[in-house]
Amino acid sequence: MSTPIPRSPQPPSPPKLHPLLAQYLLQLAVHPLRTKALTSATLSFLQEVIGSNVAGLPHSQIPKDASPLSKILARYHVDARAIKMAIYGFFVSAPLGHYLVGLLQKAFAGKVGFKYRVAQLLASNFLVAPVQTSVFLASMAIINGAKSLDDVIRTVKSGFWAVIRVTWIVSPLSMVFAQQFVPMELWVPFFNMVQFTLGTLFNIKVKKMRLAAARKEAKDRERQRAKEDRPSLNPHSWEAEPGTD
Repeated sequence: MSTPIPRSPQPPSPPKLHPLLAQYLLQLAVHPLRTKALTSATLSFLQEVIGSNVAGLPHSQIPKDASPLSKILARYHVDARAIKMAIYGFFVSAPLGHYLVGLLQKAFAGKVGFKYRVAQLLASNFLVAPVQTSVFLASMAIINGAKSLDDVIRTVKSGFWAVIRVTWIVSPLSMVFAQQFVPMELWVPFFNMVQFTLGTLFNIKVKKMRLAAARKEAKDRERQRAKEDRPSLNPHSWEAEPGTD
């Protein structure tokens, strides 16, 4: 009687992806820039809508005879600013990230080892991230109504270090997390969600700060107006007229 030869264990099959995710990854491989642009436009649009609703911004004024759809869109802040954010995501954010990251990957192509991974992470944080942060803040200034180049520069200067510090913290942590727990094929959706969450939180914080500043300015104007309307007392009116006791 022959002894059965034990079979070598088969490697575990990779987890089956959801059909929509598989189709997205296929489009990302075939049409990378177009897919990233559409993704960035969608997420930027949602960032603006969610940020406006969570921050509690007042609804835009619409005519009383507007259609029910227009009233619903205005109520949930689906407005021109959200459309501008989508345009920013499609034409600015996605192409910029695509080409900057592509250049970074080409610079470190074929280089393996711990020191090269650290060097790539440092290059990403100190070369790529500052450019993306500056372009992001400049675009936000324009979308929010900056009237001159000085307004744009002032916005970039005032917000640069606050944004870049958070980026320097989140970027390495999310990279380490992805290397340990996220399959390679899911890295793009994972980092998209990290950027979406971070961008939404920034959006909410900025809108709340702007709303608080507007309320404070309105109170200051009201206080100044009340002070100007208050009748002033003329000290000479209390003096007795000449020739009277």
